[in-house]
Amino acid sequence: MRILKQHIKLAFLPLFILCSLALNAQVQDSAKQALTLEEFHGIILQYHPVASQAALLTEQARQELRIARGALDPVISSKVYRKEFGGKEYYNIWSNSLRVPLWFGPELKAGFEKNQGAFLNPENKTPSNGLSSVGISVPLGQGLFIDERRATIRQARLMQEIAEAERVKLINKLLLQATKDYWDWLLYYRQVQLYQEAVELASFRLKAVRARVQEGDLAAIDTVEALTEVQSRQVLLQEALLGYNNARLMVATHLWAADEVPLEIKEATIPALSGSEVATLPPDSLRQLLETAKANHPDLRKLSLKGEQLEIEQRFAADKLKPKINAEYNLLQGDFYLNQEALDRQFMGENYKLGLSFSLPLFLRQERGKLQLTKAKQQANNLELIQTTREIENNLLAAYNDWLALEEQIKLQQQMVENATTLRNGEVIRFQNGESSLFLVNSREMKLMEAQAKLNNLRAKYAKAKTFLYWAAGSI
Repeated sequence: MRILKQHIKLAFLPLFILCSLALNAQVQDSAKQALTLEEFHGIILQYHPVASQAALLTEQARQELRIARGALDPVISSKVYRKEFGGKEYYNIWSNSLRVPLWFGPELKAGFEKNQGAFLNPENKTPSNGLSSVGISVPLGQGLFIDERRATIRQARLMQEIAEAERVKLINKLLLQATKDYWDWLLYYRQVQLYQEAVELASFRLKAVRARVQEGDLAAIDTVEALTEVQSRQVLLQEALLGYNNARLMVATHLWAADEVPLEIKEATIPALSGSEVATLPPDSLRQLLETAKANHPDLRKLSLKGEQLEIEQRFAADKLKPKINAEYNLLQGDFYLNQEALDRQFMGENYKLGLSFSLPLFLRQERGKLQLTKAKQQANNLELIQTTREIENNLLAAYNDWLALEEQIKLQQQMVENATTLRNGEVIRFQNGESSLFLVNSREMKLMEAQAKLNNLRAKYAKAKTFLYWAAGSI
């Protein structure tokens, strides 16, 4: 009668173990808190030092643009010179000016001078009430269509977009590594669950075998077989626990709070079990990803914007080949305040200072060298853009192929798990009927565990391939 009970116990052993493990899992899950991938990304983007550093790139580019725009700031100046020697006043010079650069090249000027003295240069003599002037300086050759101020500002504007592309690149790289660490964490969590169930199952079978040995139904050597299987699975469990703890540390490396305070993951925090399921891509998804990569990939954006910067630099270098021709006109009047008569055409024709300047290097070696250097930089940038585009397209195609291959491998591995489960259950039935041995039952269970562990590994690879696919397209 006892032997019959033992046979009944072994017959219902898989069902009993599964039910007890399911109850234990429910109790454990109720006490644990899952950290989803979206929540993980949100914490990283909010507080991670690299994310904060990436945000500073945009601010730096904004300040570079402010610096460049400073070239258009109006400038006011004033200077006073006075000389006395031997009790005699040689001269007393007071000069003031206001210069207002305009975006399209000319420069507005206004000034007031009041000079006196016995030994004053005749050129600097002014009426007793002073001499005021207002005028304009216009470049007619070099600087008419583009000058250093406009070139610098335009390049600084493009630098803002380059900084944004660099920020996206840093964030994508950070999220790529963090997401890979997250999937490793989930992989080892599943492996730990798998081997914990295997150890509990083997331990329960060891107790049952010992009971049957005491009843004389089995040989004592079967106890050694069952104990060896328990120890073998405990080793696998310890390896999985080591990998889980290390993976959890790597995930915690990416978690920060405000004020650069590092965070730790609590023992009760586990990865969310969703996100690594097989999801078939739409037929036109590859084409859309390629178009997205060409339009928005950070590396391509940076090279394209750098090409625009070099184009501005080339225009400026070509403009330097022109001669410097500046025309200047200043309206003069003998008082600080503007008089109504100063707007009269006759007055303007009788009270003015007019100037025209011309200069041109005879060989233009510096200017021609600068232009050819810029063209060489443009050619090098275009070649780099072509090569980078090809590399990104091939990386994207390779990631897409990995996605499809892993999808098929997971389907096959799921079938292998089902087949291994069927073989294990059949071997258990044969063992219960006395037609098999405990060694064969353990062998079938080990094959099932290996198949399930490989399925977990493929699912982790699949999730990483999905992440890498979107990273290769320029966004996660």
